[in-house]
Amino acid sequence: MKTPTNSATRQGQPQLIKLLSLVCLALVTLFALPPAWAGRIKEIASIEGVRSNQLSGFGLVVGLDGTGDQTTQMPYTTQGLANYLRGLGLTLPTAMLSQLQMKNVAAVLVTAQLPAFARPGQTFDINVSSVGNAKSLKGGTLIATPLKGADGEVYAMAQGNLIVAGAGAAAGGSKVTVNHLSVGRIPEGAQVERAVPTPILEGTSISLSLNASDFQTAHKVAAAVNAHFGAGVAQALDGRVVQVQAPSNPNDRVNFIAELEELPVEASVAAAKVIINSRTGSIVLNQAVTLGACAIAHGNLSVSINSTPIISQPGAFSGGQTVVTEKTNIEIKQEPGKLIQIPAAAQLSDVVKALNSLGATPQDLLAILQAIKSAGALNAELEVI
Repeated sequence: MKTPTNSATRQGQPQLIKLLSLVCLALVTLFALPPAWAGRIKEIASIEGVRSNQLSGFGLVVGLDGTGDQTTQMPYTTQGLANYLRGLGLTLPTAMLSQLQMKNVAAVLVTAQLPAFARPGQTFDINVSSVGNAKSLKGGTLIATPLKGADGEVYAMAQGNLIVAGAGAAAGGSKVTVNHLSVGRIPEGAQVERAVPTPILEGTSISLSLNASDFQTAHKVAAAVNAHFGAGVAQALDGRVVQVQAPSNPNDRVNFIAELEELPVEASVAAAKVIINSRTGSIVLNQAVTLGACAIAHGNLSVSINSTPIISQPGAFSGGQTVVTEKTNIEIKQEPGKLIQIPAAAQLSDVVKALNSLGATPQDLLAILQAIKSAGALNAELEVI
């Protein structure tokens, strides 16, 4: 005798198998994903030798609408124009140079960052800043200006029309200015004339320079590289530099670096630190700051000094003189400070709540945090900037 089969059970089995398959696939995908706290090597380190270079040069902006330098007060503007014209084959008499009043010309300094691997013919952005008493650089044109590096060599030439993000107007002794009119920018205003050699292809190894000095991070970077490329490929030299063996062939080395920079590295917990800006009263705490149990009493002491002038007027026909003296009142007021118990806090949110319970101003917190640190209840490094 055959046992009857439940048709609903047979129909539900494929759905159950499909559901289990989706769950297994989701679990596999979840474990295959990199952890949320992992960062790539390219985000925490850079290749030594791959960097930009600072360039600067002295130039002239022409075509201004009467807002340039007062050349009688700024002789280097006239001298710069004379040197430029001399290069074009024009020579101005010396007597004329001292009398020129060119309100449409301004002396400027041109600064720029030459990108790494920049080749002759490529362009990059430049910044133009007035060094004289020009009222505005708006509408001006920078004439050909050589940009030099720290070694005094010319690496680029700059020229172009300025973009000044501002406006200004003056009339009847009143003046209105929006943003800075003495600073401008020229997108792709410089052209590379000489390439800076990069030592990235030299030797048998490359060096990774960490953005922040930390022995734990250096160890983890070396371990991640060795786990991916093989043991002995990377070694941490100190808390900042990790040396990595790399192929000698240029194409293979570029591919090796591209793969190296994408390796995930577990982020290290930053050292507990409290940054205090004594000028602005700003206080910044990172997430590693912890607070031990302590008791705080903080009272404010205020001293007010009022000075009132007193005039002593002599009688008529007495021959005396009017004398002005001052009456000074000094008042000292001290607000009572009650003792507040601060519980131990292991998380940043708890530390913030504990400090807010004091009801102190940022300036008061500067003194309170230093006192807590001296008492040994603040587990963090204080850095005053």
